[in-house]
Amino acid sequence: MHSPQFTAEPSSNDTVERDSTAGDVPETRSRTSGTDRTPLVFDVIIAGCGPTGAMLAAELRLHGVRVLVLEKETEPKSFVRIVGLHIRSLELMAMRGLLDRVLPHGRKRPAAGFFAAIAKPAPKDLDSAHAYLLGIRQPVIERLLEEHASELGAQVRHGCAVAGFAQDDEGVTVELSDGERLRSRYLVGCDGARSTVRKLLGVGFPGEPSRTDTLMGEMKVGVPQEEIAAKVAELKETHQRFWLRPFGEGVYSVVVPAAGVSDRTEPPTLEDFKQQLRAIAGTDFGVHSPRWLSRFGDATRLAERYRVGRVLLAGDAAHIHPPTGGQGLNLGVQDAFNLGWKLAAQIRGWAPETLLDTYHAERHPVAEDVLDNTRAQMELSSTEPGPQAVRRLLTELMDFDEVNRHLIEKITATGIRYDFGEGPDLLGRRLRDIDVKQGRLYDLMHRGRGLLLDRTERLTVGGWSDRVDYLADPTAALDVPCLLLRPDGHVAWIGDDQRDLDDHLSRWFGKPPA
Repeated sequence: MHSPQFTAEPSSNDTVERDSTAGDVPETRSRTSGTDRTPLVFDVIIAGCGPTGAMLAAELRLHGVRVLVLEKETEPKSFVRIVGLHIRSLELMAMRGLLDRVLPHGRKRPAAGFFAAIAKPAPKDLDSAHAYLLGIRQPVIERLLEEHASELGAQVRHGCAVAGFAQDDEGVTVELSDGERLRSRYLVGCDGARSTVRKLLGVGFPGEPSRTDTLMGEMKVGVPQEEIAAKVAELKETHQRFWLRPFGEGVYSVVVPAAGVSDRTEPPTLEDFKQQLRAIAGTDFGVHSPRWLSRFGDATRLAERYRVGRVLLAGDAAHIHPPTGGQGLNLGVQDAFNLGWKLAAQIRGWAPETLLDTYHAERHPVAEDVLDNTRAQMELSSTEPGPQAVRRLLTELMDFDEVNRHLIEKITATGIRYDFGEGPDLLGRRLRDIDVKQGRLYDLMHRGRGLLLDRTERLTVGGWSDRVDYLADPTAALDVPCLLLRPDGHVAWIGDDQRDLDDHLSRWFGKPPA
């Protein structure tokens, strides 16, 4: 018997099921007492409601997981920094039906010039239906993602922070900054570079401290745009950490080296920006009326472990690096997509024994690669003769389409291939948003479930239909007979044999219900 052409079971309800595995759960105690076990109220408590925490909460709610998000800030951020959503993040937004909500608030730009700000055009025919950069204000994307999580049923508390926690073999007791204690099955630290959760957990955060600081802000200018453009063009080859980019209505994004101005522990001032602009460009361009001013360094660190028992790390709590290439927010959101369905499977009771451990196994190497490419980009921003010579050589090499494409895929995370064993090159990679007879592939993945795309019309998801959807489409634009997609859009299996498929369904989606 064949499955119907497309089926989707409803998400499980909010009843709590016993974890099928507890993983390596040490008796971790920090301020709270491990013997005082508050009644279990939540499945997952998330520290931090930035883009990573909000996206993780939404992913968990798709599977009926009871989620509480704790955000220490009571008000949205006062600054209006522009961040960029890269191709893979845009694909993930489309995969959950969020892209149409996000697009009206952003500005599309070509997917080019990302690596060390080397101005090369985008490679032809990038393998994505969303081959552009979306510039969007950070408070806006944070608000949209929090609203999405709340609409799905996540609870969000502002003005609350984790002060301590203790984990045992059944859950985590979390102490809040006001003394309240809550209990959940898991705790996830999405609380930024200075993560309280990571510090209390005792996870090492090795890497390099900041050596080079940069000033960044948004402000108005007092000279014509043509004058600014001419000066930027004159200096761009030798001063990579200097730019003025227009945002309309006379407002510019201004970036300058911070060398020699103010104490790095103090917020920068408008006078700091003027001083550095005059030192580099010979003029301060009449800058005035700043919207926000900030300083960032090139500190580069990576958590040694993403999971210790029932406590996990994601986003900046797990990795920090310079903002060159604009990868930070994207890396965190993609952490959330990788972790969400796996943690939900653990809580719902059907996760294979090692599924949750694949979060660290897959995402830690990705972060290592991002840290390496940002290190390289920072070296190429130096004004020293050696790095400048390497920069000129790389600029020549990027005229080769293969080199340019490789670097774009690295920055935009479309080149990631998880190690799922031997198989075709597509195995372990994300599948682009292809045309299918019911419309677009990603439109069928809004519910966060796996998907079997069957071009032979002979296979079935059988007993896994409560967690994997089925689409029979012999006309799908693929050069393989059938494939199995995980909820994060990565190809978990390719083939046409039912027995082999069943083995892989078990590998990723556990045993079917009895």
